[in-house]
This record gives sequence, C-alpha cells and structure tokens, in this order.
Amino acid sequence: MLSPVALVEQWKVINGNLVEGWTSVQLRLTVEEQPERAAAMLAPASAGRHGNVVTFGVGRGGVGSSPDLIARLLARLDAERIHGVLAPVKVEEAAAAGARSRRVPLGEQWEQAQTSLPADWSDLYGEIELDSSDYLERGALLLAPVNPGRVKGRLAYRFRVARRFGYGASAEMTERCLQRLDGEGITASFRVLWALSDTKPVYTQGPVWYAGGRAV
Repeated sequence: MLSPVALVEQWKVINGNLVEGWTSVQLRLTVEEQPERAAAMLAPASAGRHGNVVTFGVGRGGVGSSPDLIARLLARLDAERIHGVLAPVKVEEAAAAGARSRRVPLGEQWEQAQTSLPADWSDLYGEIELDSSDYLERGALLLAPVNPGRVKGRLAYRFRVARRFGYGASAEMTERCLQRLDGEGITASFRVLWALSDTKPVYTQGPVWYAGGRAV
C-alpha cells in the first residue's frame, strides 16, 4: 500500500506550477478523516469547511495568508497524520504585474526625493513599501545599516536619515542600501514622511518625532 503524499509536499508542487504573476490562490483540501480538526488547524488561513472539504486561501504581496504560513500549517497537519488531497480551485494574477516590473529603481527614487526637499534639509523620516511579502526578510537584511522599523500590518519599513550629524543613517548609506535592494531585484516605493531643515541639536542626538504615541 502506497503511503499518502504529505500535504506540504503537495503544496510545493502546486506552488511550483503556478503562473509567474499569481497573487492569490484558493485551495481545496479533501481530507480522509478529522475534517473538523483540519479546519481548526487551518483557521489562520481563513479556512471554511463543508463536509470533509476544507477551503482556504494563500496570497502574495500582502494579499491573504503567505505561502510560508500555508506551508507551516500544512506541515502541522502532516505531523498529526491528517491525510488528504490538496488542489487549487481558483488562481488570480496581478493585473499590474507589468507595471510593477517597470517601477523606478529605489536608488533613483531616493535621488528624486532629495530634489523635492529644501537645499538645507538636515533630517528626514522615510518609508519603503515593498511590492511583495517575499521581500520582507531579505529587504530587512539589506536595510539593516539604516536601522529599519517594520510598520505593523503593512509591507513597509521606516527609518531616519541624518544628513550631517545626529541620530539616523547618513544620506550616502541610505543610497547604498537602496541600491542593494535594486541589485537583487527587490521592487518597492520610497517616500519621505517628514523632513526638517538646518537643525542644530544641542547636547542631543537630533530631533524627536512621534508616531503612534512613541518616539521614532
């Protein structure tokens, strides 16, 4: 008797066969037994159950549950020996996939942002919003020199830049980090949230901004 194929392995095959520009997939899991338990374990992926069929979704770019989360949830079902057949029901593609590939490189966005600032700007608080959740971990690593802070609930990081002195990454380091993202094909948008001109801190590390009730 053949052993059932692990659910996480079935997901890997499905994931590998999806079209390049997919954004979300509706999955159907038909289980042999314990459908209530399977639905409960897949609850983080907004699972629904009808009889012994459990449906749930997976998405990219901040849409739905991430592929990594789905893999972890299915691995837990495998660990409890909950067997079944996994199949894609509906696949959606990004209508703006072509536009995303033509996004202006971050290095250029940084240069453009500076041209819109006063000539004597000294400090700024900026934000990078990534185009895909696939970029989160690698993006954080490449941005580490600017000490990025994750924005809760969004695919975004924020950080400070100090042009001459004080708390924040230098403008040169900021540019290098953004160019590193460009070099690895990580697409995103950059914008300046706040900026100050010609600050002169006295016995401090620079100006203090407050966001969400806390200093940043």
